[in-house]
Amino acid sequence: MNRGLVFSTSAIAWVSAILLFCAPSLNLVWRGATGYAFFLLLALGVATALRRTPDYFVPLLTYRWYSVGMLVFVAAIGVQQATEGDWMPRQFDTLSRFALALPIFLMLRQLPSRKLQAIGWGCTAGALAVGIRAFIDRPQGGWADATRLNNYYTNAIPFGDTALLLAFLSVFSFGWDTRHRWGALMLKLLALLAGGYASYLSGSRGGWLAVPVFVILLGARYGWFAHWKRLLVAGLVMVACAAALLSAQRVQQRIADARSDFALLHQGDTITSTGTRLQLWTASWRLFLNHPVYGIGKGKLNSALDGMASRGEVSTWIINERVHSDFFSTIAEMGAVGVVCLLLFYFGMSIYFWRNRRTDDAVTRAASYSGLAISFSTIIFGLTIDVLVPVMVAALLALLSATLLAMIEARKREIAIGVRLNTSGADA
Repeated sequence: MNRGLVFSTSAIAWVSAILLFCAPSLNLVWRGATGYAFFLLLALGVATALRRTPDYFVPLLTYRWYSVGMLVFVAAIGVQQATEGDWMPRQFDTLSRFALALPIFLMLRQLPSRKLQAIGWGCTAGALAVGIRAFIDRPQGGWADATRLNNYYTNAIPFGDTALLLAFLSVFSFGWDTRHRWGALMLKLLALLAGGYASYLSGSRGGWLAVPVFVILLGARYGWFAHWKRLLVAGLVMVACAAALLSAQRVQQRIADARSDFALLHQGDTITSTGTRLQLWTASWRLFLNHPVYGIGKGKLNSALDGMASRGEVSTWIINERVHSDFFSTIAEMGAVGVVCLLLFYFGMSIYFWRNRRTDDAVTRAASYSGLAISFSTIIFGLTIDVLVPVMVAALLALLSATLLAMIEARKREIAIGVRLNTSGADA
């Protein structure tokens, strides 16, 4: 019986490692791949829970803010629909990925942390894949300002944002590479360049706002700011990199486009990327003022904007199911209750990574800063796009956060066992 249990646990660990590698590596190259990996891990999590020990669910209380953050949106939507007498199952689809990540977290935390490290290499492979594709699939005459890199199932903005996140996670996760460190470092730096190049070609300028935050987190992660000499060298390198990026043609063009949008907006022309966003945000604010507590209802934004357009309050040009901002979509559809949910979601995704960022354990520290990169970028990306709408994005974020938090919990268990073993040996 014990041998069977050990074998079963070992098999689960290997299968989980493979799925954790596949989920980020295939996210931008194979439609549905992340979802398949997510639900296979969920099935393993449910199967593991069926043979649970009495303390199996204790981590949900230990990491209570994470648990609340993953559940709060689904619970709030359920109450909203029950109160209003509507039943719209589709509105649970994307946000349910975060709630379903809890069984995955409970299962992964029991596995050896070295198996969970596969997700870091998955991010590296995913960043390399989109970079290679940018070279292979470049249009005749090369990439021009009018062509933005994406794929057949993702538009340029979430594509570029995800590529950028995968690129930086490749470097953040370097802390747990103990074998062939120089080879691993070179490969992960190459992934940073490849994913960054894909994000650059996507023209996702809203996502580029996260780059300074990533750099600051990397500096804190690797001690660039610990001494004035390091700070000076890091500052010079960052200034040089910033100057090179700002001088790049596509970056200059995207900045010029933004300036042109504001100039046209000042002249009364609102049919631009920036003008449309501002109109959507203004309309969302009006909807919030009219429905301040629970909003107009999740999934009813398109019909609400259509009604406003029919009354001449907004242009028909902006009628949409999304408003290109997680915050403004939330206040329109879910009101003040939604704002509380969003804040709890952000807080739950961040707090435990923040608390563990200064640990002496290299693996835990790498997982913590990787988690902070995910949570902070989710907030920044959500300023100009609806991050919590695409299913493939939500599944990836949910799985990344669950795995990294599970790694922190697994390392705490392994360190505690190691301490006890050392103590026992000394006593003997």
